[in-house]
Formats: sequence, C-alpha cells, structure tokens
Amino acid sequence: MYQSKIAGLGSYLPENVVTNDDLSKLMDTNDAWIQERTGIKERRHIKKGDGNSTATMGAKAARIAIERSGIAKDDLDMIVFATLSPDYYFPGCGVQVQEILDIKTIPALDVRNQCSGFIYALSVADQFIKTGMYKNILVIGSENHSGGLDFTDRGRSISVIFGDGAGAAVLTRTNHISQGILSTHLHSEGKNAMELSLRAPSTEYWVPQIIAENPQGDDIPYYPYMNGQFVFKNAIQRFSEVIMEGLKANGLEVSDIDMLIPHQANLRISQFVQQKFKLSDEQVYNNIQKYGNTTAASIPIALTEAWENGKIKEGDLVVLAAFGSGFTWGSAIIEW
Repeated sequence: MYQSKIAGLGSYLPENVVTNDDLSKLMDTNDAWIQERTGIKERRHIKKGDGNSTATMGAKAARIAIERSGIAKDDLDMIVFATLSPDYYFPGCGVQVQEILDIKTIPALDVRNQCSGFIYALSVADQFIKTGMYKNILVIGSENHSGGLDFTDRGRSISVIFGDGAGAAVLTRTNHISQGILSTHLHSEGKNAMELSLRAPSTEYWVPQIIAENPQGDDIPYYPYMNGQFVFKNAIQRFSEVIMEGLKANGLEVSDIDMLIPHQANLRISQFVQQKFKLSDEQVYNNIQKYGNTTAASIPIALTEAWENGKIKEGDLVVLAAFGSGFTWGSAIIEW
C-alpha cells in the first residue's frame, strides 16, 4: 500500500473585485449586514469577455500546481475535477481541462459534491494512488457562481455569499508512510438534500417548461435555495464530528493540529468550530473575507494561500474539513 502526498498547489481568482457596497447598488443590502452574518467583505466575479469560465479557471490553477509540483503534465495519470457549476450540462470540466492543457489520453473524472467536492475529489485521488493504480493525479476545484445568482432583492440572502475562483493540487506517490494524506473521511445525508439546492434546469424541469411557466414569485427553481439556519446548525455539528473522526482514526488529538483549513462557507461557522476546539487564530486559516464562498474551490484556494504565506511547513499536521449541499461532509488529515 502506497501513500499519497500533495506535490504542488495553485489557485486562480478573477481580477474583478465585487465589494459589499457594489452589491448594495443592485439589491437592498449593505456592508454591515453582510459582514455581520457572513464575515465577507468582498468576492471575485467573472466579467463577460474576460475569458474565464469554470473550466478555464481550473486550468489556470492547474498550470500553477503542475509547475510547482515538478511533475511533467505528460506524467499525470488522471484528472479529478470538482464543481457544482460546470460550463456545460455535458461534457464535464475534466475533459475540458484535458484539452486546454493538452494532456494525453488519461481518465478525467468529474465530482459533483458541491461544498465537499474537493475533499471527495482528494479522497478519490488518494485511493487510486494508495492502491498503486496511478502515481500522479491532478485534482481541481473550480466554480463560476456569479453566472447563476439572482442579483435582486429576492436573492440577496444567497447572492451576497458566493464568489468565483479555482484551486488545484497535484498528488503523487510517496513511500513515506508517516507523510502525506494519512486518511480521508466522507459522509452524506440525502434526506436533507433539498435544504440547499438548485433544482433547474434539469431533466425534470427543462428549458421549454421554464419558458412556458416563466415564474416570477419567490419559488424560482433555477436560482439557488438555502434554508440558512438549518444549514448552519447542521454544518457546525458535522464539521466538529468529522474533524474528530479523522483525528481519532490516526491516534491524534486536537492539540496536534498545526493548521485547520475549513471550507469557507461562512466565517461564523469557522469561528464557532475554532472556539469549540480552542484553536488560536494562527491554527485556522480563513480567507472568505476576500473571496466569499467558492464552494469546491474554497479549500484548495485557502490551502494554496496558506502555503504561499508560509503558514504551512514540512511536518505540520494539516486538517481539511467541509460541509455542504447533499448534505455531504468530509475531512482529510495530512502530514505535510
């Protein structure tokens, strides 16, 4: 049985910065209200004509990760791409990245686990490497939220939260048992799936029906729906559970954590978990203030940024954790 480790990290954010004050010009909201409830000050949005999409942003982040890994793109054995906002219904973003980066004919897998997408994708890649089937795998999380949000008063409670961006990691095989990804832990609870959802367009509610009905009320299925308080309560419970599950599986304690990088869903959720585990500000990395919630991209963006800023060093115990639509949640325990 082999071990996998992260050999290279990269991220990409669109240049267009959208502040809370910018959003207040589009809907009835304000900077104080948004910061109090989410901690977000600004986020990045794609601008029409800037050449960005879910796939192209993912490719830009991947280029950086591949270069930093020192592994040639021709030595990659697989691509795993996590997103809830693919460029197309099909084909998936994985094969688009394969074309953009001119990568040879290797398997490309798309993962649709929303906010937990990168953890799920990381776990899939880790298992392929652990079993010896593949040696080097490119893992990407990328999202274009701004293209599908309701920037009116009707959608303000959700649209202020999300941003666009991408992050990527190259995983490679290592023979050091005590180094790399020690374990991953995945869960889901389908009974609450509709509490955080986007129901259309879908094969049950396709374009002709949407056009014919042209709904104008609050229940518009092709904009995201979120039962905010219910999601918040479940998130803080599952974050805590899955972090402890990962630590216990490896005989570790909370005091062993050098860096916790939670999915950037809401700063208040991260702060609650930090306080519960009595972690210092130096032990938890948050950047939702600058980028908003970038769903599957949030963990790889934050992980890349923390590493670039020297907050993660060799030998550190790094814990990744996420919770989101599905409901799905997971964690990864990494010896850096």
